Amino acid sequence: MASTVEPLSDPELAGATTLRPVAEVAADLGLDDDELELYGRHKAKVRLSAIDRRRNAAPGRLVTVTGITPTPLGEGKTTTAIGLVDGLVRNGLSAVACLREPSMGPVFGIKGGGTGGGRAQVAPMEEINLHFTGDLHAVTSATNLLAAMVDAHLFHGNELGIDAATVTWHRCLDVNDRSLREVTTGAGLRTGFDITAASETMAILSVARDLADLRRRLGRVMVARTADGDPVTAEDLGAAGAMTVLLKDALKPNLVQTLEGSPALVHCGPFANIAHGNNSVVADALGLGTADLVVTEGGFGSDMGFEKHVHLVCRQSGFEPSAAVLVATLRALSHHGGGDLATGADNLGRHIDIVRGFGIDPVVAINRFPGDSDADVDLVRQIALDFGAYAAEATSAYERGGAGADALAEAVAAAAKRPTRLRFDYETDDPIAVKIDRLARRVYGAAGIELSPDAERAIEACEAEGLGRLPICMAKTPLSLSHDPALLNVPRGFTLPVREIRPYTGAGWLVVLCGDLMTMPGLSAHPAALTIDLDPDGRTVGLR
Repeated sequence: MASTVEPLSDPELAGATTLRPVAEVAADLGLDDDELELYGRHKAKVRLSAIDRRRNAAPGRLVTVTGITPTPLGEGKTTTAIGLVDGLVRNGLSAVACLREPSMGPVFGIKGGGTGGGRAQVAPMEEINLHFTGDLHAVTSATNLLAAMVDAHLFHGNELGIDAATVTWHRCLDVNDRSLREVTTGAGLRTGFDITAASETMAILSVARDLADLRRRLGRVMVARTADGDPVTAEDLGAAGAMTVLLKDALKPNLVQTLEGSPALVHCGPFANIAHGNNSVVADALGLGTADLVVTEGGFGSDMGFEKHVHLVCRQSGFEPSAAVLVATLRALSHHGGGDLATGADNLGRHIDIVRGFGIDPVVAINRFPGDSDADVDLVRQIALDFGAYAAEATSAYERGGAGADALAEAVAAAAKRPTRLRFDYETDDPIAVKIDRLARRVYGAAGIELSPDAERAIEACEAEGLGRLPICMAKTPLSLSHDPALLNVPRGFTLPVREIRPYTGAGWLVVLCGDLMTMPGLSAHPAALTIDLDPDGRTVGLR
Protein backbone atom coordinates (compact mmCIF):
# COMPACT_ATOMS: atom_id res chain seq x y z
CA MET A 1 0.00 0.00 0.00
CA ALA A 2 1.40 3.41 -1.01
CA SER A 3 2.35 5.76 1.80
CA THR A 4 -0.06 8.63 2.48
CA VAL A 5 2.51 10.62 4.45
CA GLU A 6 3.13 14.00 2.84
CA PRO A 7 6.81 14.69 2.10
CA LEU A 8 8.43 17.35 4.22
CA SER A 9 8.55 20.86 2.76
CA ASP A 10 11.86 22.67 2.30
CA PRO A 11 11.47 24.64 5.58
CA GLU A 12 10.47 21.47 7.42
CA LEU A 13 13.49 19.60 6.09
CA ALA A 14 15.75 22.47 7.06
CA GLY A 15 14.14 22.76 10.49
CA ALA A 16 14.50 19.03 11.12
CA THR A 17 18.24 19.13 10.44
CA THR A 18 20.67 19.59 13.30
CA LEU A 19 23.19 22.10 12.04
CA ARG A 20 26.82 22.15 13.08
CA PRO A 21 28.17 25.21 14.89
CA VAL A 22 29.46 27.49 12.18
CA ALA A 23 32.92 27.55 13.80
CA GLU A 24 33.21 23.82 13.04
CA VAL A 25 32.27 24.46 9.42
CA ALA A 26 34.91 27.21 9.30
CA ALA A 27 37.51 24.77 10.64
CA ASP A 28 36.86 22.51 7.62
CA LEU A 29 38.16 25.40 5.49
CA GLY A 30 41.11 26.00 7.80
CA LEU A 31 39.66 29.26 9.08
CA ASP A 32 40.63 30.39 12.58
CA ASP A 33 38.26 31.72 15.21
CA ASP A 34 39.84 35.17 14.98
CA GLU A 35 38.88 35.28 11.28
CA LEU A 36 35.16 34.93 12.05
CA GLU A 37 32.49 37.36 13.18
CA LEU A 38 29.64 35.23 14.51
CA TYR A 39 25.98 36.02 13.78
CA GLY A 40 24.55 33.50 16.22
CA ARG A 41 25.47 29.79 16.12
CA HIS A 42 24.97 29.07 12.43
CA LYS A 43 26.05 32.18 10.50
CA ALA A 44 29.30 34.10 10.41
CA LYS A 45 31.03 36.77 8.42
CA VAL A 46 34.62 36.06 7.44
CA ARG A 47 37.06 38.91 7.86
CA LEU A 48 38.83 40.04 4.70
CA SER A 49 42.15 39.38 6.43
CA ALA A 50 41.45 35.66 5.90
CA ILE A 51 41.80 36.24 2.16
CA ASP A 52 45.01 38.22 2.57
CA ARG A 53 46.58 35.46 4.68
CA ARG A 54 46.00 32.93 1.91
CA ARG A 55 47.00 34.92 -1.15
CA ASN A 56 50.15 32.82 -1.63
CA ALA A 57 48.39 29.48 -1.17
CA ALA A 58 48.01 27.16 -4.15
CA PRO A 59 44.57 28.12 -5.49
CA GLY A 60 41.74 25.67 -5.83
CA ARG A 61 39.81 25.11 -9.04
CA LEU A 62 36.64 26.99 -9.95
CA VAL A 63 33.53 25.16 -11.20
CA THR A 64 30.69 27.28 -12.58
CA VAL A 65 27.13 25.94 -12.64
CA THR A 66 24.84 27.30 -15.34
CA GLY A 67 21.80 26.04 -17.21
CA ILE A 68 19.62 25.86 -20.27
CA THR A 69 16.88 28.44 -20.89
CA PRO A 70 14.62 27.96 -17.86
CA THR A 71 10.90 27.91 -17.30
CA PRO A 72 9.61 30.68 -14.98
CA LEU A 73 10.04 28.46 -11.89
CA GLY A 74 13.68 27.61 -12.63
CA GLU A 75 15.34 24.25 -13.26
CA GLY A 76 17.22 23.69 -10.01
CA LYS A 77 20.68 25.13 -10.62
CA THR A 78 21.13 26.13 -6.98
CA THR A 79 19.88 22.74 -5.79
CA THR A 80 22.28 21.05 -8.21
CA ALA A 81 25.22 23.23 -7.15
CA ILE A 82 24.59 22.46 -3.46
CA GLY A 83 24.15 18.75 -4.15
CA LEU A 84 27.36 18.78 -6.18
CA VAL A 85 29.33 20.25 -3.26
CA ASP A 86 27.88 17.62 -0.92
CA GLY A 87 28.73 14.93 -3.47
CA LEU A 88 32.32 16.16 -3.79
CA VAL A 89 32.71 16.18 -0.01
CA ARG A 90 31.23 12.66 0.16
CA ASN A 91 33.93 11.61 -2.32
CA GLY A 92 36.64 12.89 0.02
CA LEU A 93 37.36 16.19 -1.73
CA SER A 94 37.62 19.62 -0.16
CA ALA A 95 34.80 21.69 -1.65
CA VAL A 96 32.83 24.85 -0.89
CA ALA A 97 29.75 26.39 -2.48
CA CYS A 98 29.88 30.09 -3.43
CA LEU A 99 26.33 31.29 -4.02
CA ARG A 100 24.40 34.54 -4.30
CA GLU A 101 22.28 35.92 -1.49
CA PRO A 102 18.53 35.71 -2.20
CA SER A 103 16.62 38.91 -2.86
CA MET A 104 13.30 39.34 -1.08
CA GLY A 105 11.77 40.35 -4.41
CA PRO A 106 11.61 36.76 -5.72
CA VAL A 107 11.12 35.35 -2.20
CA PHE A 108 7.79 37.17 -1.91
CA GLY A 109 7.17 37.11 -5.66
CA ILE A 110 6.72 34.09 -7.91
CA LYS A 111 10.01 32.21 -7.81
CA GLY A 112 10.48 31.77 -4.07
CA GLY A 113 13.72 31.60 -2.11
CA GLY A 114 17.26 31.02 -3.28
CA THR A 115 18.63 28.44 -0.85
CA GLY A 116 18.14 25.30 -2.95
CA GLY A 117 15.52 22.68 -2.24
CA GLY A 118 14.74 19.34 -0.70
CA ARG A 119 17.82 17.71 0.78
CA ALA A 120 20.15 20.03 -1.15
CA GLN A 121 19.79 23.32 0.74
CA VAL A 122 21.97 25.85 2.47
CA ALA A 123 20.90 26.69 6.00
CA PRO A 124 19.58 28.39 8.08
CA MET A 125 17.12 28.58 5.19
CA GLU A 126 14.65 31.11 6.61
CA GLU A 127 17.29 33.57 7.77
CA ILE A 128 19.25 33.43 4.50
CA ASN A 129 16.10 34.05 2.44
CA LEU A 130 15.00 37.00 4.56
CA HIS A 131 17.25 39.48 6.38
CA PHE A 132 20.34 37.21 6.69
CA THR A 133 23.26 39.40 7.87
CA GLY A 134 21.78 42.65 6.56
CA ASP A 135 23.87 42.92 3.39
CA LEU A 136 21.00 43.81 1.07
CA HIS A 137 19.73 46.40 3.53
CA ALA A 138 23.20 47.97 3.58
CA VAL A 139 23.21 48.13 -0.23
CA THR A 140 19.77 49.73 -0.17
CA SER A 141 20.85 52.29 2.42
CA ALA A 142 24.07 53.23 0.61
CA THR A 143 22.23 53.64 -2.69
CA ASN A 144 19.52 55.82 -1.19
CA LEU A 145 22.04 57.89 0.77
CA LEU A 146 23.70 58.90 -2.49
CA ALA A 147 20.32 59.77 -4.01
CA ALA A 148 19.50 61.90 -0.96
CA MET A 149 22.85 63.69 -1.22
CA VAL A 150 22.18 64.50 -4.88
CA ASP A 151 18.84 66.02 -3.91
CA ALA A 152 20.37 67.92 -0.99
CA HIS A 153 23.09 69.33 -3.22
CA LEU A 154 20.49 70.64 -5.65
CA PHE A 155 18.43 72.10 -2.80
CA HIS A 156 21.34 73.87 -1.11
CA GLY A 157 22.57 75.97 -4.01
CA ASN A 158 23.91 73.40 -6.51
CA GLU A 159 27.54 74.45 -6.25
CA LEU A 160 28.58 71.87 -8.87
CA GLY A 161 26.10 73.23 -11.41
CA ILE A 162 24.26 69.92 -11.87
CA ASP A 163 21.61 69.88 -14.58
CA ALA A 164 18.72 68.31 -12.64
CA ALA A 165 17.29 66.81 -15.83
CA THR A 166 20.43 64.65 -16.24
CA VAL A 167 20.34 62.91 -12.84
CA THR A 168 20.54 59.17 -13.58
CA TRP A 169 21.08 57.72 -10.10
CA HIS A 170 18.04 55.72 -8.98
CA ARG A 171 16.95 54.80 -5.49
CA CYS A 172 16.39 51.11 -4.76
CA LEU A 173 14.27 48.77 -2.66
CA ASP A 174 14.47 45.00 -2.10
CA VAL A 175 10.87 44.25 -3.04
CA ASN A 176 8.95 43.95 -6.30
CA ASP A 177 6.98 47.21 -6.66
CA ARG A 178 6.05 48.31 -10.17
CA SER A 179 4.58 51.60 -8.92
CA LEU A 180 8.11 52.80 -8.12
CA ARG A 181 9.50 52.38 -11.64
CA GLU A 182 8.89 56.06 -12.31
CA VAL A 183 8.42 58.61 -9.53
CA THR A 184 8.57 62.36 -9.06
CA THR A 185 10.24 63.54 -5.87
CA GLY A 186 8.96 66.33 -3.65
CA ALA A 187 11.52 68.58 -5.30
CA GLY A 188 10.01 67.80 -8.72
CA LEU A 189 12.86 65.53 -9.88
CA ARG A 190 11.70 62.74 -12.19
CA THR A 191 13.46 59.53 -11.23
CA GLY A 192 12.70 55.93 -10.26
CA PHE A 193 13.57 52.90 -8.17
CA ASP A 194 15.46 49.76 -9.18
CA ILE A 195 15.24 46.56 -7.19
CA THR A 196 18.28 46.37 -4.89
CA ALA A 197 19.71 43.35 -6.69
CA ALA A 198 19.86 45.38 -9.92
CA SER A 199 21.51 48.46 -8.42
CA GLU A 200 25.00 49.56 -9.31
CA THR A 201 25.87 49.52 -5.62
CA MET A 202 25.18 45.76 -5.54
CA ALA A 203 27.31 45.31 -8.65
CA ILE A 204 30.16 47.26 -7.07
CA LEU A 205 29.98 45.26 -3.83
CA SER A 206 30.09 42.05 -5.87
CA VAL A 207 33.28 42.84 -7.77
CA ALA A 208 35.25 44.91 -5.21
CA ARG A 209 38.46 43.16 -4.11
CA ASP A 210 38.85 44.91 -0.76
CA LEU A 211 37.77 48.02 1.14
CA ALA A 212 40.13 50.31 -0.77
CA ASP A 213 38.81 49.01 -4.09
CA LEU A 214 35.23 49.40 -2.84
CA ARG A 215 35.95 53.01 -1.88
CA ARG A 216 37.51 53.80 -5.28
CA ARG A 217 34.63 52.24 -7.20
CA LEU A 218 31.98 54.07 -5.20
CA GLY A 219 33.83 57.33 -5.76
CA ARG A 220 33.75 57.03 -9.54
CA VAL A 221 30.00 56.32 -9.80
CA MET A 222 28.49 58.85 -12.21
CA VAL A 223 25.17 60.29 -11.01
CA ALA A 224 24.49 63.28 -13.29
CA ARG A 225 26.02 65.91 -15.55
CA THR A 226 26.63 69.63 -15.21
CA ALA A 227 25.00 72.20 -17.43
CA ASP A 228 28.23 72.05 -19.50
CA GLY A 229 27.87 68.27 -19.92
CA ASP A 230 30.64 67.26 -17.53
CA PRO A 231 30.10 64.08 -15.45
CA VAL A 232 29.32 64.43 -11.73
CA THR A 233 30.42 61.55 -9.51
CA ALA A 234 29.75 60.37 -5.97
CA GLU A 235 33.25 61.60 -5.13
CA ASP A 236 32.37 65.08 -6.39
CA LEU A 237 29.38 65.06 -4.04
CA GLY A 238 31.44 63.85 -1.08
CA ALA A 239 29.22 60.77 -0.71
CA ALA A 240 31.64 57.90 -1.39
CA GLY A 241 33.17 57.79 2.09
CA ALA A 242 29.86 57.49 3.91
CA MET A 243 28.65 54.88 1.40
CA THR A 244 31.77 52.83 2.10
CA VAL A 245 31.15 53.00 5.82
CA LEU A 246 27.64 51.63 5.29
CA LEU A 247 29.03 48.77 3.18
CA LYS A 248 32.22 47.87 5.07
CA ASP A 249 30.64 44.91 6.89
CA ALA A 250 28.57 43.89 3.88
CA LEU A 251 31.81 43.33 1.95
CA LYS A 252 32.77 40.45 4.26
CA PRO A 253 31.61 37.05 2.91
CA ASN A 254 28.94 35.11 4.80
CA LEU A 255 29.69 31.54 5.89
CA VAL A 256 26.86 29.03 6.35
CA GLN A 257 26.47 25.31 5.56
CA THR A 258 24.49 22.80 3.56
CA LEU A 259 22.08 20.42 5.27
CA GLU A 260 24.91 17.87 5.14
CA GLY A 261 27.30 20.26 6.87
CA SER A 262 29.41 21.23 3.85
CA PRO A 263 30.70 24.83 3.84
CA ALA A 264 28.92 27.48 1.79
CA LEU A 265 29.78 31.13 1.22
CA VAL A 266 26.58 33.03 0.40
CA HIS A 267 27.39 36.59 -0.55
CA CYS A 268 26.01 39.37 -2.76
CA GLY A 269 22.96 38.93 -4.94
CA PRO A 270 22.94 40.65 -8.34
CA PHE A 271 20.18 39.45 -10.67
CA ALA A 272 21.36 37.86 -13.92
CA ASN A 273 18.65 39.22 -16.21
CA ILE A 274 19.31 42.89 -15.33
CA ALA A 275 22.67 42.69 -13.52
CA HIS A 276 25.71 40.42 -13.79
CA GLY A 277 24.25 37.45 -11.91
CA ASN A 278 27.23 36.15 -9.92
CA ASN A 279 28.27 36.04 -6.28
CA SER A 280 31.12 38.16 -4.93
CA VAL A 281 34.75 38.17 -6.01
CA VAL A 282 35.85 38.16 -2.36
CA ALA A 283 33.83 34.99 -1.65
CA ASP A 284 35.35 33.28 -4.69
CA ALA A 285 38.82 34.41 -3.60
CA LEU A 286 38.25 33.06 -0.10
CA GLY A 287 36.94 29.77 -1.47
CA LEU A 288 39.87 29.36 -3.86
CA GLY A 289 42.26 29.98 -0.98
CA THR A 290 40.67 27.41 1.33
CA ALA A 291 39.25 24.54 -0.78
CA ASP A 292 40.30 22.32 -3.66
CA LEU A 293 37.08 22.88 -5.59
CA VAL A 294 34.87 25.98 -5.50
CA VAL A 295 31.37 25.55 -6.96
CA THR A 296 29.76 28.81 -7.97
CA GLU A 297 26.60 29.54 -9.93
CA GLY A 298 25.67 32.03 -12.61
CA GLY A 299 22.02 33.04 -12.71
CA PHE A 300 19.62 31.69 -15.33
CA GLY A 301 21.04 30.17 -18.55
CA SER A 302 24.49 30.17 -20.08
CA ASP A 303 23.44 33.16 -22.20
CA MET A 304 22.94 35.11 -18.97
CA GLY A 305 24.96 34.44 -15.80
CA PHE A 306 27.67 32.32 -17.40
CA GLU A 307 28.31 34.79 -20.23
CA LYS A 308 28.62 37.57 -17.66
CA HIS A 309 30.79 35.42 -15.43
CA VAL A 310 33.25 35.13 -18.31
CA HIS A 311 33.13 38.65 -19.72
CA LEU A 312 32.70 40.62 -16.48
CA VAL A 313 33.82 38.62 -13.43
CA CYS A 314 36.69 36.68 -15.00
CA ARG A 315 37.97 39.74 -16.85
CA GLN A 316 38.05 41.82 -13.68
CA SER A 317 39.14 39.17 -11.17
CA GLY A 318 41.53 37.08 -13.23
CA PHE A 319 39.69 33.91 -12.18
CA GLU A 320 39.05 31.23 -14.79
CA PRO A 321 36.65 28.30 -14.48
CA SER A 322 38.25 24.86 -14.68
CA ALA A 323 34.90 23.25 -15.48
CA ALA A 324 31.29 24.19 -16.19
CA VAL A 325 28.11 22.32 -15.27
CA LEU A 326 25.07 22.82 -17.48
CA VAL A 327 21.79 21.98 -15.72
CA ALA A 328 18.88 20.69 -17.79
CA THR A 329 15.47 19.23 -16.96
CA LEU A 330 13.09 17.14 -19.00
CA ARG A 331 10.38 19.63 -18.02
CA ALA A 332 12.19 22.56 -19.63
CA LEU A 333 13.16 20.64 -22.76
CA SER A 334 9.56 19.53 -23.23
CA HIS A 335 8.49 23.16 -22.70
CA HIS A 336 10.84 24.35 -25.43
CA GLY A 337 9.80 21.56 -27.78
CA GLY A 338 6.07 22.18 -27.47
CA GLY A 339 5.71 18.87 -25.66
CA ASP A 340 8.32 17.01 -27.72
CA LEU A 341 11.47 16.22 -25.78
CA ALA A 342 13.73 15.61 -28.78
CA THR A 343 12.73 18.91 -30.41
CA GLY A 344 13.28 20.83 -27.17
CA ALA A 345 16.70 19.25 -26.80
CA ASP A 346 17.90 21.72 -29.43
CA ASN A 347 17.90 24.31 -26.63
CA LEU A 348 20.30 22.10 -24.67
CA GLY A 349 22.51 21.79 -27.74
CA ARG A 350 22.57 25.56 -28.18
CA HIS A 351 23.68 26.09 -24.58
CA ILE A 352 26.37 23.45 -24.96
CA ASP A 353 27.61 25.43 -27.97
CA ILE A 354 27.58 28.66 -25.94
CA VAL A 355 29.69 27.15 -23.16
CA ARG A 356 32.06 25.44 -25.60
CA GLY A 357 32.48 28.77 -27.39
CA PHE A 358 34.14 30.06 -24.22
CA GLY A 359 36.67 27.23 -24.33
CA ILE A 360 35.05 24.76 -21.89
CA ASP A 361 33.32 21.44 -22.64
CA PRO A 362 30.47 21.32 -20.11
CA VAL A 363 29.32 18.51 -17.88
CA VAL A 364 25.54 18.26 -18.33
CA ALA A 365 23.56 17.63 -15.13
CA ILE A 366 20.08 16.26 -15.84
CA ASN A 367 18.16 17.39 -12.78
CA ARG A 368 15.73 14.53 -12.42
CA PHE A 369 12.17 15.17 -11.21
CA PRO A 370 9.79 12.52 -9.84
CA GLY A 371 8.03 10.88 -12.79
CA ASP A 372 10.92 11.34 -15.25
CA SER A 373 11.37 8.03 -17.05
CA ASP A 374 14.70 6.23 -17.39
CA ALA A 375 14.23 6.14 -21.16
CA ASP A 376 13.79 9.91 -21.42
CA VAL A 377 16.75 10.59 -19.12
CA ASP A 378 18.94 8.26 -21.18
CA LEU A 379 17.77 9.99 -24.37
CA VAL A 380 18.78 13.42 -23.07
CA ARG A 381 22.09 12.06 -21.80
CA GLN A 382 22.94 10.73 -25.24
CA ILE A 383 21.80 13.92 -26.96
CA ALA A 384 24.07 15.94 -24.65
CA LEU A 385 27.06 13.77 -25.50
CA ASP A 386 26.26 13.99 -29.21
CA PHE A 387 26.20 17.80 -28.93
CA GLY A 388 29.72 17.76 -27.46
CA ALA A 389 29.31 17.68 -23.68
CA TYR A 390 32.29 16.25 -21.82
CA ALA A 391 29.93 14.10 -19.74
CA ALA A 392 26.23 13.91 -18.86
CA GLU A 393 24.86 12.56 -15.59
CA ALA A 394 21.42 12.40 -14.02
CA THR A 395 21.14 13.92 -10.55
CA SER A 396 18.59 13.57 -7.77
CA ALA A 397 20.07 15.90 -5.15
CA TYR A 398 16.64 17.28 -4.25
CA GLU A 399 15.50 13.86 -3.05
CA ARG A 400 18.81 12.34 -1.92
CA GLY A 401 21.21 15.19 -1.19
CA GLY A 402 24.88 14.54 -1.95
CA ALA A 403 24.22 10.85 -2.57
CA GLY A 404 22.07 11.88 -5.53
CA ALA A 405 25.00 13.76 -7.07
CA ASP A 406 27.76 11.16 -6.67
CA ALA A 407 28.07 10.46 -10.40
CA LEU A 408 27.97 14.18 -11.22
CA ALA A 409 30.65 14.89 -8.61
CA GLU A 410 32.93 12.24 -10.11
CA ALA A 411 32.47 13.66 -13.62
CA VAL A 412 33.04 17.25 -12.48
CA ALA A 413 36.18 16.35 -10.52
CA ALA A 414 37.58 14.71 -13.65
CA ALA A 415 36.54 17.61 -15.90
CA ALA A 416 38.19 20.16 -13.59
CA LYS A 417 41.55 18.48 -14.14
CA ARG A 418 41.42 18.98 -17.91
CA PRO A 419 43.25 21.95 -19.44
CA THR A 420 41.04 24.85 -20.54
CA ARG A 421 41.72 28.11 -22.28
CA LEU A 422 39.09 30.75 -21.68
CA ARG A 423 37.99 32.65 -24.79
CA PHE A 424 36.13 35.97 -25.01
CA ASP A 425 33.61 37.06 -27.64
CA TYR A 426 35.00 40.56 -27.98
CA GLU A 427 38.05 42.65 -27.19
CA THR A 428 37.74 45.58 -24.82
CA ASP A 429 39.06 47.88 -27.56
CA ASP A 430 36.19 46.99 -29.90
CA PRO A 431 33.60 49.75 -30.44
CA ILE A 432 30.60 49.50 -28.12
CA ALA A 433 28.13 48.63 -30.88
CA VAL A 434 30.46 45.89 -32.13
CA LYS A 435 30.64 44.32 -28.66
CA ILE A 436 26.86 44.27 -28.37
CA ASP A 437 26.47 42.87 -31.88
CA ARG A 438 28.96 40.07 -31.26
CA LEU A 439 27.18 39.00 -28.08
CA ALA A 440 23.84 39.11 -29.87
CA ARG A 441 25.07 36.99 -32.75
CA ARG A 442 27.38 34.49 -31.04
CA VAL A 443 25.56 33.95 -27.76
CA TYR A 444 21.91 34.64 -28.58
CA GLY A 445 21.94 33.61 -32.25
CA ALA A 446 20.52 36.94 -33.44
CA ALA A 447 20.81 38.20 -37.00
CA GLY A 448 21.94 41.59 -35.67
CA ILE A 449 21.00 44.46 -33.37
CA GLU A 450 18.81 47.57 -33.67
CA LEU A 451 19.87 50.58 -31.60
CA SER A 452 17.23 53.03 -30.43
CA PRO A 453 18.03 56.75 -30.83
CA ASP A 454 18.62 56.94 -27.05
CA ALA A 455 21.04 54.02 -27.25
CA GLU A 456 22.91 55.61 -30.15
CA ARG A 457 23.27 58.88 -28.23
CA ALA A 458 24.47 57.00 -25.15
CA ILE A 459 27.13 55.19 -27.18
CA GLU A 460 28.38 58.48 -28.61
CA ALA A 461 28.57 60.02 -25.14
CA CYS A 462 30.33 56.99 -23.61
CA GLU A 463 32.94 56.83 -26.34
CA ALA A 464 33.51 60.61 -26.13
CA GLU A 465 34.10 60.32 -22.36
CA GLY A 466 36.60 57.47 -22.62
CA LEU A 467 34.19 54.73 -21.53
CA GLY A 468 34.32 52.86 -24.81
CA ARG A 469 36.64 50.14 -23.46
CA LEU A 470 34.20 49.02 -20.79
CA PRO A 471 32.73 45.51 -21.20
CA ILE A 472 29.04 44.90 -21.72
CA CYS A 473 26.42 43.74 -19.21
CA MET A 474 23.37 42.67 -21.20
CA ALA A 475 19.90 43.01 -19.63
CA LYS A 476 17.18 40.93 -21.26
CA THR A 477 14.58 38.29 -20.52
CA PRO A 478 15.96 35.03 -19.08
CA LEU A 479 13.09 33.01 -20.57
CA SER A 480 14.39 33.03 -24.14
CA LEU A 481 17.71 33.15 -25.93
CA SER A 482 16.25 36.27 -27.55
CA HIS A 483 14.75 39.43 -26.02
CA ASP A 484 11.21 38.04 -26.35
CA PRO A 485 10.06 35.47 -23.74
CA ALA A 486 7.58 34.05 -26.27
CA LEU A 487 10.41 32.89 -28.57
CA LEU A 488 11.23 29.46 -27.15
CA ASN A 489 13.79 26.77 -27.94
CA VAL A 490 16.38 28.21 -30.40
CA PRO A 491 15.08 31.40 -32.05
CA ARG A 492 16.71 32.33 -35.34
CA GLY A 493 16.72 35.33 -37.63
CA PHE A 494 15.57 37.85 -34.99
CA THR A 495 16.97 41.34 -34.47
CA LEU A 496 17.88 42.29 -30.90
CA PRO A 497 16.39 45.70 -29.99
CA VAL A 498 18.66 47.78 -27.73
CA ARG A 499 16.55 50.31 -25.83
CA GLU A 500 18.93 51.99 -23.42
CA ILE A 501 22.56 51.97 -22.27
CA ARG A 502 23.55 52.89 -18.71
CA PRO A 503 27.20 53.43 -17.79
CA TYR A 504 28.05 51.71 -14.50
CA THR A 505 31.32 53.52 -14.03
CA GLY A 506 31.87 52.18 -10.53
CA ALA A 507 31.23 48.55 -11.40
CA GLY A 508 33.19 48.97 -14.60
CA TRP A 509 30.78 48.08 -17.42
CA LEU A 510 27.92 49.31 -19.58
CA VAL A 511 24.43 47.96 -18.88
CA VAL A 512 22.59 47.36 -22.16
CA LEU A 513 18.80 47.11 -21.77
CA CYS A 514 17.10 45.08 -24.48
CA GLY A 515 13.41 44.82 -25.33
CA ASP A 516 10.95 45.85 -22.62
CA LEU A 517 12.87 44.51 -19.61
CA MET A 518 12.26 46.48 -16.40
CA THR A 519 14.83 47.07 -13.64
CA MET A 520 12.06 47.07 -11.00
CA PRO A 521 9.90 43.92 -11.24
CA GLY A 522 6.25 43.83 -10.20
CA LEU A 523 4.30 41.30 -8.17
CA SER A 524 2.12 38.77 -9.97
CA ALA A 525 -1.59 38.30 -9.28
CA HIS A 526 -0.75 35.44 -6.92
CA PRO A 527 2.66 36.16 -5.33
CA ALA A 528 4.33 33.84 -2.83
CA ALA A 529 3.68 36.47 -0.15
CA LEU A 530 0.05 35.30 -0.04
CA THR A 531 1.12 31.96 1.47
CA ILE A 532 3.72 33.20 3.98
CA ASP A 533 2.61 33.55 7.58
CA LEU A 534 3.28 32.47 11.16
CA ASP A 535 1.75 29.35 12.70
CA PRO A 536 0.32 29.37 16.27
CA ASP A 537 3.78 28.52 17.61
CA GLY A 538 5.37 31.53 15.94
CA ARG A 539 7.12 29.55 13.20
CA THR A 540 7.24 30.82 9.63
CA VAL A 541 5.15 28.81 7.17
CA GLY A 542 4.76 29.06 3.40
CA LEU A 543 8.35 30.11 2.69
CA ARG A 544 9.79 28.14 -0.22
